[in-house]
Amino acid sequence: YTMVALERLGLLKMDFLGLRTLTVIDDAVKLIKKNNPQFTLDSIDIRDKDTFDMLSQGRTDAVFQYESAGMRSVLSRLKPSSLEDLIAVISLYRPGPADSIDTYIHNRHHPEDTKYKSELLRDILDVTYGCMVYQEQVMEICRKVAGYSYGRADLVRRAMSKKKLDVMEKERQIFIHGIPGDKVCTGAVSHGVSEAVANDIFDEMSNFAKYAFNKSHAAAYAFVSYQTAWLKCHYPCELLAATLTSVLDSSAKVSGYISECTRLGIKVLAPSVNSSFEGFTVKNGAIRFGLLAIKNLGRGFIRTIINERESAGKYTSFYSFCKRVYSKEFNRRAVESLIKCGALDGMDLNRRQMLYMLPVIVGELDANKNRNVAGQIGFFDEGSQFSDMNNIAAPDFEEMPKKELLNFEKEITGLYISGHPMDEYKEVSEKIKADIISSILEADGSFGSKYKDNCKVKLYGIISRVEKKTTKNNSVMCFITLEDISASIECIVFSKLYADRVMQLQAGNVIVINGRLSLREEKEPTVICETIEPNPYNVLKSELGKKKQRKGLFLRFESRHIPLVDKIDKVFEGNDGNMNLYYYYMDTKKYEFKKSVSLSGTTTDFLIELLGEENVVVRE
Repeated sequence: YTMVALERLGLLKMDFLGLRTLTVIDDAVKLIKKNNPQFTLDSIDIRDKDTFDMLSQGRTDAVFQYESAGMRSVLSRLKPSSLEDLIAVISLYRPGPADSIDTYIHNRHHPEDTKYKSELLRDILDVTYGCMVYQEQVMEICRKVAGYSYGRADLVRRAMSKKKLDVMEKERQIFIHGIPGDKVCTGAVSHGVSEAVANDIFDEMSNFAKYAFNKSHAAAYAFVSYQTAWLKCHYPCELLAATLTSVLDSSAKVSGYISECTRLGIKVLAPSVNSSFEGFTVKNGAIRFGLLAIKNLGRGFIRTIINERESAGKYTSFYSFCKRVYSKEFNRRAVESLIKCGALDGMDLNRRQMLYMLPVIVGELDANKNRNVAGQIGFFDEGSQFSDMNNIAAPDFEEMPKKELLNFEKEITGLYISGHPMDEYKEVSEKIKADIISSILEADGSFGSKYKDNCKVKLYGIISRVEKKTTKNNSVMCFITLEDISASIECIVFSKLYADRVMQLQAGNVIVINGRLSLREEKEPTVICETIEPNPYNVLKSELGKKKQRKGLFLRFESRHIPLVDKIDKVFEGNDGNMNLYYYYMDTKKYEFKKSVSLSGTTTDFLIELLGEENVVVRE
């Protein structure tokens, strides 16, 4: 039976809506409880000033219902301070009532300007500053202004929302003049409302009711939205980790939320077989990449990795890892993915060595399995050359070039994890005054915004995708995805420009684009390309290289807060000289001048042993 038939039979129709956000909230709460077991979502303050301040600034990535540029603009203008404001925004930001947004925001800040077509509407519309926002308000207007019963008021609401024009036109006369002989439904005119005003009210209700929410629906949505906003404000790591887990099937969304982590100063750690779980997790204020985000890894194999680690301890070598997780879920392609994305870094081999040794190790594990099945292992077989692969030295290969490592990471996870191909061009980007893509994506074209529809932009980035299209006149144009360190954006290259620059428009090429920004409601910003230039790095390299380099001893640390920093401080206690000592912190990407020291060969050797050669630089 259709829903209409069921309603006509007098049965109750219920819609059950599944929301991914409810899972995100639940996962975030579980992560919070690992450090705060007493936490409950019911205990959060629904009038929290910090949360409303965050919403008022439009910082709504990962906040349910409020992530779009348009929503951020409305929130920034409205400056919500209560749940009632959030309910109204959800109801207003729709095709019908959207025309009332400017009026609502103005009256919200200037309540003295609120006007009512009739004083009978004041008690109904005062909560929304004179604007019709909710379906319940339509019903209440029918009841108070025209004397409708609850049932008849709901019939009017339903007729309006279903666009039954004949029913609505018939109802107009009843709304204005009432039903002859009915002592209750006497019409608006009998309540002191002029026929002209009654017509205006009915017209407004008709236009509005086509798209309007009922308030109870909007309130439920707004409350879930507020919960995600409160969690982002007070537990950003946990909420963003849960959100990242929920969008694992979309590398673009994962990349976007990781950019938000970076903006908030939250470090996203690379995947690791010794630390990662299925989804993204939180540890010491950082987010650890989840194994489910890695291509070619099945849930069964991931569970094997985690269960073996938790039962027998961390993995200490590449061979021990392969041997311990060797099972029906084990396959060479999955292990290759773990190698390529860096999840097996930090043990005994680099990625090039592991890729070389993998077929050898897998071949021996398979052979051992077959010998076991056939019962062919004898007393002396334990002494075979393969009984302990740890004794077989891997070839002394240097690690792959950085660019190759990054390409592997992008291939396997859809993201650059240990760096970005544009890192080395940061100075060039500043020199040519390129626009930052993440700033463009946040644009909404509102008053005061730097980026508006059709404004000129200059982009400097790497091409990650090229999609060719044949036009009606048989020429070729293309859509490319251009990516800088902050984010990626789609760019449209029309036929003539494409023909002129076809050799430069290849995935992996770094280019400069001059174009115009296209901002459309509810669509991601795009750039219409006008000119395309090759990477200016080589041209500017000599000029940039002339910059005077800072001299001194440079020591690199992961963070200012690790114990190793204090240890190095003690090494230089009482050591004074003429060489400047600088600490560089990878998490903040900032230098710190410590003091002037004297440097001997013995001290240098000790520092290299302690920090690693790549983290000690002497520039004289």
